[in-house]
Amino acid sequence: MSYPATRMLAMLELLQAHHGMGGRDLAQRLGVDERTVRRYAARLAELGIPVAAERGRYGGYRLMPGYKLPPLMLTDDEATAVVLGLLAGRRLGVAAQATEAALAKIRRVLPATLREQVGALEETLDFTLAERAAPTPASRAVLTLAAAIRDRRRVTLRHRSWKGAQTERELDGHGLVFHSGRWYVTGHDHRSGEIRTFRVDRISSVVPGTASYEIPEESDPVRQVTASLAQVPYAHTVEVTLHVPLAEASRRIPPSVATLTETPDGVLLRTRAESLDGMAAMLAGLGFPFTILSPQELRTAVRRLAESLLEQTLEQTGERTLPATGPPER
Repeated sequence: MSYPATRMLAMLELLQAHHGMGGRDLAQRLGVDERTVRRYAARLAELGIPVAAERGRYGGYRLMPGYKLPPLMLTDDEATAVVLGLLAGRRLGVAAQATEAALAKIRRVLPATLREQVGALEETLDFTLAERAAPTPASRAVLTLAAAIRDRRRVTLRHRSWKGAQTERELDGHGLVFHSGRWYVTGHDHRSGEIRTFRVDRISSVVPGTASYEIPEESDPVRQVTASLAQVPYAHTVEVTLHVPLAEASRRIPPSVATLTETPDGVLLRTRAESLDGMAAMLAGLGFPFTILSPQELRTAVRRLAESLLEQTLEQTGERTLPATGPPER
């Protein structure tokens, strides 16, 4: 930190991260003397950043809660919007640790009245969306990919597959997509010669190159990602005909779950599943009439589910046949 402005910003960052710091501690962290620390505090105050200096043995420096959020100078409405965005991001599973750190910094410098109001919002706000806990990719990988896609620069990345195999890829990125708590990048993979999707948290390095490219006009990163997720290589390939119009099936079944194709008999649903019992429950929950094409084992799973539901219904209504052990007691 050879420049005074850099050291002054570093001091601001330290004060944001701590409730208060002594002058000697700040001087040691910044590599300057205590008189320079006093000068930095005065300069920050001149810039409108409320730094309070407390004299005495246990004195030091701290940021006073005020009407401005250093260094962004947010209004009350803007600060509230930022907090709401961070709360929603936390629920979605976006960069959990960074989100918590950012929330803590903003809370420390909010004016007292607004801090109490935001605290009440945090305590009372809930979401219909279930909370997600997902691996968070490195911010550097996300930012590097975003810049490369914007500038149409091919990247070389190292990626770990779901089986653990490490590969090196050259990718012409089409877009970044956040879906169900995870980040994905999609684009033309030169190794396979196809449009591929990669989970960003499984990318260990991203190196931008000099080769340029154009993104096809028909490219749709969201559609590409959701379609690829429907083809994840689970244990069973499932094909079922749903006897409903395509529009009705599409309202209930997202592209990330299955691909839907209109046919003369209805809608052909294609997907993959790790558990046929789970697939049977999903089909039953749709409430659509359907015909199983493959695998045949899915028929057994559906029959097993139907028998289980019937048995539970009979138990609840008292219609279940009693064991033949003699007449019941009166």
